[in-house]
Parts: sequence; C-alpha cells; structure tokens
Amino acid sequence: MKRILNSAVCLLFCISALQAQNQQQKITSILEIIDVASGKRTVVKEFPFRMEAPNWTTDGKWLVYNTGGKIFKISPDAPAEPQQIQTGVATRCNNDHVLSADGKQLAISSGTDEDGRSRVWTLPIGGGEPKLITPLAPSYLHGWSPDVKTLAYCAERNGNFDVYVVPAEGGDEKRLTTAEGLDDGPEYSPDGKYIWFNSVRSGLMQAWRMKADGSEQTQMTFDVNRNSWFPHVSPDGKTVVFISYDKGDVAPGDHPANKNVQLSVMPATGGQPKVLAELFGGQGTINVNSWAPDSKRFAFVSYRLED
Repeated sequence: MKRILNSAVCLLFCISALQAQNQQQKITSILEIIDVASGKRTVVKEFPFRMEAPNWTTDGKWLVYNTGGKIFKISPDAPAEPQQIQTGVATRCNNDHVLSADGKQLAISSGTDEDGRSRVWTLPIGGGEPKLITPLAPSYLHGWSPDVKTLAYCAERNGNFDVYVVPAEGGDEKRLTTAEGLDDGPEYSPDGKYIWFNSVRSGLMQAWRMKADGSEQTQMTFDVNRNSWFPHVSPDGKTVVFISYDKGDVAPGDHPANKNVQLSVMPATGGQPKVLAELFGGQGTINVNSWAPDSKRFAFVSYRLED
C-alpha cells in the first residue's frame, strides 16, 4: 500500500482528534505580520476561534483568510470588523486559496455538499458565484501562474498525491510529478519559470523546485532534522519562506495543527535557511502565499489553546 494512503488515514485521525480537543479547549488564532529584515512580529488581530492561511492582496490593502468554511478579508493596517467575501455554493472553503496576479480573481478549494471532497473553484475577488475548475476530487489549490492562465494544485488520483496544473478557465489537467508519496504545495515563482513544491521523496518532507513544465525537479532544502512544508516565493522573486516541523513530532507526510514549528527564509536560488520565528501553529499558519507586495513582510497565524 502506498505511503500516502497511510498519511491520509493519519490526517483523518488528526482532524478527528483536533475536533475532539477543541470541544474541551478553546483556541485563539493570532494573525501576525513579521518583518523579514528585523524579525519583528506585529499582531494584526486575535480571533477567539480557528482562522487560517492569510493571502495578502496585490494592492496591499487586505489580508484574505478562511474560517468556518467561509472566506473573509481584513485590513492589515486598520483591522476593523472583517468582511466576508461571498463564495456562493462553495460553503466549505478550506485553507488552500490564492489570488490572481492581476488582483481581479480569487481561487478557492472547497468541498461540495454531494461528497465533501475538495475541488478548485474561481470567482471575482469581490465575491460571487464560483466556477468549478476541477471536477475530479480531491484537489487542493496552491498556485496561480503570473500570466493568470494556469492553476497549480495537489490532487489525489489513483491513490497517490501529486502536483497537477490545469487551465484557469477549466480543461484537461496535466500531472507534473510522479514520485511515490506526497507531492504538495505547488506555487509559481513570480517570473513563471518555476513551480516550488514540497515532497517526501527524500525520506523527510523537503522543499523542491521544478520548471513550470515539470522538468528538472530539484531539492532545495536539506535539513535532516526537520520536515519542511509550503515554500512561498516573495513577489520580487528573491526570498522563500517555509514552515517546518521537528521530525520527531510528525510523520513526513503530515502537517497537523497545534505543533511547535519554525518559520524560515532562504534565498530563492538556494542556500542556508535562516529561522525567523518559532511558534505554536502548523496547519493554517502559512498554507498559502502570504507575502506583502513589498517583499519585506509576510503574514501568518499562530495559535494559543485556552483551558
């Protein structure tokens, strides 16, 4: 049996355990911004429930996030009451959502009422009825090409999770990775030449990079003590931020919530990562690209369990 099937079962148990835990413990989500040069962390807002995965809009005015199956936005500079972005029939949105480079569209991953399995949809950035892009499920969105023509996502097909791409208007999907085990988190570089992703093919989860056509798949992180997830490239193309777990805390193919994690940055050309922050988080912290347009800051979520 493929390793990823075991990981999927483990993930279901993790989710069930988390739900049971949250019935006894309340969780506080802390939306933060970190300055890459100084490491200074600034709290935008605390929420008395679980919210996840901020995206920074291209105009710098909003942070877009998910909670309770819905999508909201909040100002990073003057955080008043969050505003809901209407997503029509997509009412089970998860933490895999991205914005188009032209700032006009939002792409989301959401389960359906029929089977609850995640599929990819697109809609106007201001909200509206979504268009289904991936009829096959499960599909978890992570990247949108800078020319706005192609979406990249992680999908399970025939028992294996791999990286796929599909025209943003819909059409036939194309498989880019074929390694056994989990390949996840595909995201385009700002110049459109590369797709960054994470893979367990080396034994631990590590960040990888390939050309946009799937060729030249190259390992980019090499920490033998940590599982590295979700590499996100800054808008200027110079820096990559990623989240990592101690290898003793999680299986390589798992990225659960409520763990001690690190946020690190590294040059997009490769090199030694630098730890920027240590926090309580994991799932929901930086599942999607959360860089500010100025490439100097990024947003993330840390968590606190309340008795």
